[in-house]
Amino acid sequence: MEALKKFKLIKPHLEQGIPLTHIAQEKQVPLRTMRRWAKRYREHGLSGLEAKPRCDKNRRRSVSEELEQMARAFALQKPRLNIATIHRKIAALAKQQGQAAPKYNVIYDIVQKMDPRLIALAHEGSVAYRNKYELIYRRETSCVNEIWQADHTLLDILLVDEKGNPTKPWLTIIEDDYSRAISGYYLSFDYPCAVNTALALRQAIWRKDNPQWQVCGIPEILYTDNGGDFISEHIEKVCASLKIRMINSIPGRPQGKGRVERFFLTLLQQLLEELPGYAPGDATRAKASLALEQFSVKLEDFIIHTYHQTPHSVTGVPPIERWLGDGFLPQLPESLEQLDLLLLTVPKSRKVHRDGIRFKQFRYMSPTLAAFVGEQVTVRYDPRDLAEIRVYLDGEFICPAICQDIAGQVVSLKEIKKARQKVKRGLRKEINDAKQLLRDTHNSSEPSPETSTIKKKSRLKLYRNE
Repeated sequence: MEALKKFKLIKPHLEQGIPLTHIAQEKQVPLRTMRRWAKRYREHGLSGLEAKPRCDKNRRRSVSEELEQMARAFALQKPRLNIATIHRKIAALAKQQGQAAPKYNVIYDIVQKMDPRLIALAHEGSVAYRNKYELIYRRETSCVNEIWQADHTLLDILLVDEKGNPTKPWLTIIEDDYSRAISGYYLSFDYPCAVNTALALRQAIWRKDNPQWQVCGIPEILYTDNGGDFISEHIEKVCASLKIRMINSIPGRPQGKGRVERFFLTLLQQLLEELPGYAPGDATRAKASLALEQFSVKLEDFIIHTYHQTPHSVTGVPPIERWLGDGFLPQLPESLEQLDLLLLTVPKSRKVHRDGIRFKQFRYMSPTLAAFVGEQVTVRYDPRDLAEIRVYLDGEFICPAICQDIAGQVVSLKEIKKARQKVKRGLRKEINDAKQLLRDTHNSSEPSPETSTIKKKSRLKLYRNE
């Protein structure tokens, strides 16, 4: 079984405290196997979920698995039992089964190591559990990059889309919960989906091209609302590899959502209202004049020079100042390749030709590709910038490949489509003009009916005179 599948099985235990016994019964996986996977993930991350022998495989247990499960069950019983009572009950069971009674400290360790969330739910009820544990993500976090929150919104501004039509864009934002600084964003005319989140997360984690936008790094937790719009298998795989916990709010209880919405309100009041095309609510009278790329430049400038520099109404400190703190050093992936799974993948493989890889009618080259001529490779790319693609062979990263025609400038897929459509329209106009010219020439060269009749009469007269 591959590592990601193992991680998905133990994920409810790691992140929600669901007992492995329940998961093992439901998924029909041996309990010992589940425990081994959980232990390896805690110690080594996703790479630790490869099959390895247990270091304590041949050691004898001080208490049988059945008695350990009974001790846990007694600890969850209502009314609550003290550990001494649990120990007496386990000792009696051991005697009935012909086993040696475990020592008090063994039972004490078993009970003390139980998940406190499980104990709270069993003895205090679901409401107390929710107030004590689920709402922890509404409280103030203690450090930078502890929790990042992601959310989508439809912006109240009309932009010019690739077809020239006025359209409102969707904005995906990732915000650091502690500092309120913006980690990354993604703009699109398409309805929000996991792709938007993936591209925003990639920008959020890696260093930005603009040195004034210092926010980056790997968060401990990625908190999202409406999981279906945010989560896909490749996002889960990247988060598992980077040890990012993913938490999705329950419908009807979107904890913490208000903080990102506060940024959306700030954006509306301080930027959108000042731009041409501002269209609040269902308003459609506004005239769209900005393209998506132009608006993206203004949005990034607003984030860096206005929002990040203004004291926040809750913290009283500018977001970027709070994020930088006392010389905070963010944890980053070992290489950008670790984030490539967040890029879009071309559905069909591409062949490496002697002149490079052909993609979107462009040619991409890299000296490294010389050793792979004739091979079928996988291409990943960012639709916002087609100057570079990422090349993989059998799942292994080979190299980035550059298109010399557009290198040194950021060119999006939509810009290229728009340019191609413009060229095609121009060519079609030339073809239509040529056809019209031929028709006009043909029509002007044909004799009119009147001229034709006169000539025929003249010929008849000549014939008769002869």
